[in-house]
Amino acid sequence: MPEVAKKILAMTAGRTVYALHGEMGAGKTTLVHALCEAMGVKDNIASPTFSIINQYSTPEGEVIYHMDLYRLKDEEEAISSGVEDCLFSGNKCFVEWPEKAWAIFPPDTLRLNITVINSYTRKIVFDTISAPANVPGL
Repeated sequence: MPEVAKKILAMTAGRTVYALHGEMGAGKTTLVHALCEAMGVKDNIASPTFSIINQYSTPEGEVIYHMDLYRLKDEEEAISSGVEDCLFSGNKCFVEWPEKAWAIFPPDTLRLNITVINSYTRKIVFDTISAPANVPGL
């Protein structure tokens, strides 16, 4: 997974908000863990399912936000939880279950779709969306 994470970061240089889509158990948290490690994070990287937002730091002092919106009801609850502030902070943000509050995501959010192929293989497809709130089916 470290090689995949490094490739994703190289191919998406300059992006700040990464929206990770995939079914439960698809590997969203595992991918965020690998991305953070590839960026040099030494903090304990864990799922923010209960805290909603975890904050990590790179050796250079860059802030990385890892968010899990699974428990949130809607955009209003996300805003109250500070998600919107993180998304527009200019810092790197990795967001699991973004569809819970898709309307508050900034333009040019990078969407990563993770599909389970089998217990050892995942397919990751990513694209950018200029207007997240207008994406049909989310």
